[in-house]
Order: sequence, then C-alpha cells, then structure tokens
Amino acid sequence: MPAQALASPRNAAALQRLAEQARADLERLNYPPPDWMPAPAENAPLDALVVGAGMCGQTAAFALLREGVRRLRVIDAAARGEEGPWATYARMLTLRSPKQLTGPDLGVPSLTFRAWYEAQHGTGDTSPFDAATPGWAALHKIGRIDWRDYLLWVRDTARLPVENGVRLLSVRDEDGLIVAELQGPAGPQTVRTRKLVLALGRDGSGAPRWPHFPSLDRQDPLARGRVFHSADAIAFEALRGRHVGVLGAGASAFDNAACALEAGARVTQFARRAVLPQVNKSKAASFPGFLRGYAALDDARKWRFYTYIFDEQVPPPWETVRRCDAHEGFTLRLGRGWQDVRPTPGGVEVATADGVERFDAVIFGTGFDVDLLDRPELARYTPHIDTWARHVAPELSGHEAARFPYLGDGFALQSADGRHAGALARMHLFNWGATMSHAALGSDIPGLAIGATRLAQALVSDLFVEDADLHWQRLQAHDEAELLPTKWYVPPSP
Repeated sequence: MPAQALASPRNAAALQRLAEQARADLERLNYPPPDWMPAPAENAPLDALVVGAGMCGQTAAFALLREGVRRLRVIDAAARGEEGPWATYARMLTLRSPKQLTGPDLGVPSLTFRAWYEAQHGTGDTSPFDAATPGWAALHKIGRIDWRDYLLWVRDTARLPVENGVRLLSVRDEDGLIVAELQGPAGPQTVRTRKLVLALGRDGSGAPRWPHFPSLDRQDPLARGRVFHSADAIAFEALRGRHVGVLGAGASAFDNAACALEAGARVTQFARRAVLPQVNKSKAASFPGFLRGYAALDDARKWRFYTYIFDEQVPPPWETVRRCDAHEGFTLRLGRGWQDVRPTPGGVEVATADGVERFDAVIFGTGFDVDLLDRPELARYTPHIDTWARHVAPELSGHEAARFPYLGDGFALQSADGRHAGALARMHLFNWGATMSHAALGSDIPGLAIGATRLAQALVSDLFVEDADLHWQRLQAHDEAELLPTKWYVPPSP
C-alpha cells in the first residue's frame, strides 16, 4: 500500500517565494481589475456577501474579485484553519481526488496545489509507491491537512478578504436588497447586500443525517458522550480499550472507524448492504463536457443522471478500507442493519436481526440530508423555495433527490409559489445542494473552477443589468480624448 500522510513538512521561505511569483502572475492577468461598478453612495450596500470561506466559498470570492466585484465581504463562523471539514470532522488521511486536479487556483499555474507542493518538496522522479522521495512524483494523494494549508495559502496570496468568527443568523429582504443579520467578535451587525452567496459546505443545504430509532432520543443525557454522528467532535483517545459500533458503509463511516482503531479501540462496523459499493460512478461524471453541459440538459435527463449516481452509491476509498483492515480489532458485518439504538448507563445497546449487542459508544456514519427546512438562516423563505419534487412525476417525489432545491442558471434559489421571488433570485446556493441542478460544481474539486466561474459571471451579469441605466449615463459622460496628442484632435463643442 502506498504511503499516506496527513501533512508534509512546511518550507515557509519557499512558499513566500511562490506567493510572490503568484502575485506577479495575477498582476499580469490584471487581478483584480479596475472597479467598474457605479460609484457607491454613502452607506451603499455590498455587491455580494459570501457566507462560508471553505474551499468553495473562498474560490467563489476569488472568482468574484477576478470579475471586478470589489464591494465584497466573505465571512465564516469558524476560526481560521477550521473552515470546512479539513481540520474538523473530515478524518481521512488523504483526499479521495487525484492529486493533479485543479480548482481553487482558477487556472493560475503558480496557484495550483502542484506548484505549492513542488515549491517545498521538489518534483521527484521515482515511483509514487516509493515513500523515500518526498517530491511530487512520489506523492500518492494529497494529505488532508496539506490541502487545508494550501487553501489558506491561496487565500492569503490572492488577498481574499475573509472575516473569521462571523456567523450569519438570518436573512430578510427589504427595499429590493437582502438584509443579513450577523454575529461576530464585535457583536451583532446588520448588513445590506445585493447578492448573497450561500457557500455553507456539505451541511449548508441540510443537516447531518441522524437515523431514527425507537429508543434513541438525541437529547437523552445517557446519549451524550456515547452516541455520535461522524460530523461531531469526537475525542477518540477516550475510546482506547473500548468497543465501538459504527453504522454505515461510506467513506465517513470507515474514516471514523479507522480513527477509533488507531486510538486503541475495538470496532465493529455494520452496513445494510450485503456487498459494499464497488464502482464510483461519479468519476464518470467529472469530465469537462459533463460539468459544463449538465446544466443545459432537460429535467428528465438531469434526473436520470444523478439519481442513478446516487442510487449506485459511492464506495469508500480503498486506502481507507485497508486502513481499517490493518487492525485485528476491526470487524465488518455486511447485510446487518440496526433496528434500534438504546443508550444505557453503561454504554449503548444496538438491536440487529441477530440480537442485541452492547458497545461503549456508537458512531453514525450516515452522511448529510439535503433539506433546506433544516437551515435556520433561511427560515423565512424555506416554505417557498422551489425543489425538484415539483419537477418530477408524483411517484418520484419521495426520492431523496426530490428534496434538492431547483436552482436557476446562476445557482439562484427560485420561488415555488411566486412569493419572495425577487429576494430568492438574489440568493445563490453554492454547495452540495446545487448538484441536481448544476452537477457537483459547488462541492467537489473537479467542478469547482467551472462552478465558481459560472457563479461569478452570473452575479456580474445580474449586477450590470440592474445598473444598466447608470452605466448608460457613464457611457454618455465618458470623454477621454484619444487623439489629444495628435494634430487631429478636435475640442468638444461648447
């Protein structure tokens, strides 16, 4: 098995040199371009508020700045370095994606992960299964913390204006604008913005999926410290010498099982499926034609593509499975779902078709729901947001995919009943919830650059159209005399 590592050693001097090169490249690309917006009045609203500064949010902000959107704020409730899952609930050693993929760089070679890694560790020229050479050629896959640190480096190099510790509490519409209530280190704040980009991550269009069991109440004091979701903060070191039950067959279930095993626990993992998924169908939907063209398909073919991918399910990465199999204390029971979960003073009882088993703790590796009703920030609007359930046959409306929001061309939310249509058109969902309408452009690395560029161009188009009369006045007032240095210059008429 190839060597895997969470992180590689840092070379600050090399990264500083690369940052200087990248900034020079950005300057050659005229980044950021001149401000083309009409001069703002006093107390003018923002042009865009980006909520979420993880991988997708910061790339969306980068794309907006490259289009000349300057009156921009980017906020994230988490502390610096804890945006997104990379340093929190993501527990894999390496990313699933191939190391050569690009995205956060938006096509600037010196901003790619490869440039970042080679600047510190060289190109290398040996087999990727040779861990003795730390260069690019020897790298198997990108370490999770390396990816987190790379994203922070891109943010700093591109001078993205991220404000950490600032949370979006609620939104409303007022006088044709979005009014966002924020809470940050300086206290509550009310912000008006013309556009709102919701880049809230995997759970930004729903919430962690907790399966229902008759005897489980998540508020039960007995469940605290014993019953976890894979998105929770888990002190794995406290599980040493304990027996942990894990439910699920996906990547997060195996990642959490591996962390428990490495902490010294014994793990029994359960899955309803008799056989693990074997083929990652989403890999066949990651080429430029699909990522660029999917949004242009009719609804029936969109539905066919993605419900097939969802129903086939994604296998856990083979590296993660072998990470678990390497431990004698790991047992995988396929075809064994859970019928009930009951916290007790001494642990957790899990009922299966084979009887009751007892664990010291259990972890649900059951992923996230897509259901905007779970998002408190949008509570005023969620009953009116259009979903895919209205665009498929009634017998299909119970499918999980039917809960995805039905988005417009620029990732904009749409009204199902005509109410709040103007406000929803100013809100753009750039996360996993956009998948049914646009493919995985707001959540996964392969489509990130395409998605962020599409989003930014849509916002810029909307902003220009809204200000078209002001731009007409600017056009008429433009009087730069091109021929002034020549004898053919003719002064303007009085």
